[in-house]
Amino acid sequence: MNNTNNQGVSRLYLILTAVFCTCLITANLLETKVVQIGSVTFTAGFIVFPVSYIINDIATEVYGFKGAKTMIYLGFAMNFLVLVFSQIAIMLPAAPFWDGADAFRFVFGLAPRIAVASLLAFLTGSLANAYVMSRMKVKNQKRFSLRAIVSTIAGEGLDSLVFFPIAFLGTMSGEELLKLMLLQVCGKTLYEVVMLPVTSRVVAYTKRKENLDTIDSNENYKLF
Repeated sequence: MNNTNNQGVSRLYLILTAVFCTCLITANLLETKVVQIGSVTFTAGFIVFPVSYIINDIATEVYGFKGAKTMIYLGFAMNFLVLVFSQIAIMLPAAPFWDGADAFRFVFGLAPRIAVASLLAFLTGSLANAYVMSRMKVKNQKRFSLRAIVSTIAGEGLDSLVFFPIAFLGTMSGEELLKLMLLQVCGKTLYEVVMLPVTSRVVAYTKRKENLDTIDSNENYKLF
């Protein structure tokens, strides 16, 4: 197979990018709901956010670090746009007969601290995921499952290290903060493991359809 990226943008790449951006925006909106199952508490964004890491793995495996990086920056930009337009919508005066202002503000009105934490965590975690995935593939083109799991641990770990201290430091004890971080990393990694059979099939299909299997042998891993 080809080991360099195509110059054009394929239909499959566009579809993956659209799903990636949608998952990120949806995850941020679902974060407003706190779920409790037994003694385990987590936010509803948990059900969709790991999907973005799975797509990240697929993009890096097929299109290489540059292809994944472009997708990540687009996701960041779309998240930022939603945040900006949401704040503008909140500031607009509500109609006197409309009583949904408080609920609207609750869903879309992320505190600046949470918004900054979310954006920075996504960017650093996603880039780390793509970097580890790419570097491991350069050393060994086999063992996709191992690459997917290790890169997710790296990405989710860095995501948690950035997000939770910025978002919640000072609002809970250090012990509770650490437990929450570990729970997120372990839970999302387990999600990745469970989905590996599906991910592997999607990767194989995409490689075959695109006639592409990028190996970043000469990649300099510049962020911009």
